[in-house]
Amino acid sequence: MSFSFFKALRPKTPQEVVKTIKDSLMALDTKTVVEVKALEKALEEVEKNFVTLRCMLCGDGEVEPNMDQVSQLALEVCKEDVPALMIQKLPNLGWEARKDLVHCWSILLKQKVDSRYCSVEYIENHFEFLDFLVVCYDNKEIALNCGLMLRECIKFPTLANKRFEFSLTAQNVNGSCECFPGKEENNNSLSLSSCDQGLISYPLKKFKPFYNLHACPFIYILESASFELFFKFVESPNFDVASDAFSTFKDLLTKHCTVVAEYLTAHYDECLLANLKALLSQFFDLYEKLLTSSNYVTRRQSLKLLSEFLLEPPSSHIMKRYILEVRYLKVMMTLLKDSSKNIQIAAFDIFKVFVANPSKPREVKMILAKNHEKLLELLLNLSAGKGASAIEMDELQEQQHNELSQQVYRTLAASYTQEARV
Repeated sequence: MSFSFFKALRPKTPQEVVKTIKDSLMALDTKTVVEVKALEKALEEVEKNFVTLRCMLCGDGEVEPNMDQVSQLALEVCKEDVPALMIQKLPNLGWEARKDLVHCWSILLKQKVDSRYCSVEYIENHFEFLDFLVVCYDNKEIALNCGLMLRECIKFPTLANKRFEFSLTAQNVNGSCECFPGKEENNNSLSLSSCDQGLISYPLKKFKPFYNLHACPFIYILESASFELFFKFVESPNFDVASDAFSTFKDLLTKHCTVVAEYLTAHYDECLLANLKALLSQFFDLYEKLLTSSNYVTRRQSLKLLSEFLLEPPSSHIMKRYILEVRYLKVMMTLLKDSSKNIQIAAFDIFKVFVANPSKPREVKMILAKNHEKLLELLLNLSAGKGASAIEMDELQEQQHNELSQQVYRTLAASYTQEARV
């Protein structure tokens, strides 16, 4: 007769798994974890619990996940406020634990329970977490993790596009982060401190509320309390952080363009136009700093993103406002003289819209007429094949580009002749 001295362990229920994770994360509080050994043990416990959560959410390679358990997990995680702890304690965790956390975060956001994204709804009620994830780009140890989590949130229009109508302070004390909405009206700053950085504070502009725009990523960026920080992070001296921040920045601008167009088309009245013009001016004033940056990568990436954004049909209303401003034309004319052929070509893609605009303001016409000789010379010399990457520009593209350059050349010459007659 065979028997075992060891009784098989009963699998934990979703409620037990979530409670264990919550308790282990709360144990990382700096007030309770004093000794190094105690901290190491607490971190090991968190890492072990995240492995359990990951296996329950997506299986272990041999056993498929139980979808009923996955749904129950999603509900319990939100019920016990675990997402808040995940974000707040992220800087404390080790590399493996952070990787598992990000993986679980992605699955939980996508999990539907009774046709509802319960995790998404949780974040909708705690928008300060999104601002906090942006601020954490200043911590290079967790910047890429936060970027991934932020981009997962951006995939959902309601998260990408809600306005942040509060001010916020985020603090990281001895590696422990706390985030909470500011209660004072004039408390419009973000700060992040870490054990090796000291305290970093960001004075932020308080953006004027812009109607009740749902599903509008562009307006979300303009009104977000952390909006201006992106213009700092994309120029980070750390290449990985800068690249990741730019990826998030691009997603925010381009992920839901069609929804933006639908809203603007339905609400395009004089009052909206006045507010839109003011907000666009704020945004493009900041964006100009990227276009004129001394960093080649920043100039090229920001110019490419601007071209993609403005030339997309859903962004036609924004593009029409952009090409009316003389200062933006001057920026493009400056970039046409850049030492990099790639930047010249990218600038030309936007410059041609200024020239082709049939309703050019008189100031724009005067600038084009005054500089027509130099501009015509630049266009004649703008050969796509010279200095451009063969991978980026094949023969057909080169031919199309040269034909377009000639069209712009003729349009510019005709505009000068017409202006001279006037």
